[in-house]
Amino acid sequence: MVESAGHLNPGDPEVAFSRFVLTEPPAAFDDLVRHVWVARWDVPPGEVRTQRVLTYPAANAVLQPAGATLHGPSRVLTTQDLAGRSWVVGVLLRPAATRALTTTEPARLVGRWEPLPGAPLPAVAAAMAHAPDAADAAVAALLRAWLAPAAARVDDAGRLANTACRVAEERGDVLRVADLADLLGTTTRTLSRVVRQHTGLTPKWLIECRRLQAAATTLFADPGTDLAGLAADLGYTDQAHFTRRYRAVVGETPARTRRHAPAAA
Repeated sequence: MVESAGHLNPGDPEVAFSRFVLTEPPAAFDDLVRHVWVARWDVPPGEVRTQRVLTYPAANAVLQPAGATLHGPSRVLTTQDLAGRSWVVGVLLRPAATRALTTTEPARLVGRWEPLPGAPLPAVAAAMAHAPDAADAAVAALLRAWLAPAAARVDDAGRLANTACRVAEERGDVLRVADLADLLGTTTRTLSRVVRQHTGLTPKWLIECRRLQAAATTLFADPGTDLAGLAADLGYTDQAHFTRRYRAVVGETPARTRRHAPAAA
């Protein structure tokens, strides 16, 4: 099981999440898939559960009863209202995967989605009728079979984009695009071009996304966190700058996130 920093309000009792990687064999899918996420919900009639997500800088393949779609990353927090009883299977793709699955330029997918023909939706829907553990195993096998041909279409530029996103996320000391380029042994110009070609975003956003995901998940889990200290830890020049960027992307102030965290109730 893997964890995700993108889902900002986990814990709704009527919404169950599972996440897993496609590990058989790992080399065939490492360039394409970060992990698979599955959500199942059973919300009482007349009620809604709103899920808040600050997406990673990569696309998601989404399969649900209504259809299969490819969703580009978003620069702002997105919400999804869940009602009734249903499910969704998502594949968090690595940056290199977008160009292997669609001819649409990644920049045109930022904040948007398109149909995803060829996805094994009927077979996945049948698998989701089973108990969760059995369903997840069956879904994994179906996704491996579907995605395997795309692995051969990943090139060195795609792998560089993958590495850039991984390093920007994992290295909290990377605060400038030049720092990221130096770690990857390339120029800022090349890095910017490759990242934009595969994500539609900029290397600067890779760094910003990591910082804001960390801020939002920290404030939701520990609302007593000192804002000035958090801003400094994440590399913002001051609390005011941090608050402006947080509000612009998340759509609310850090103080509001703290007030709505479970531990603050």
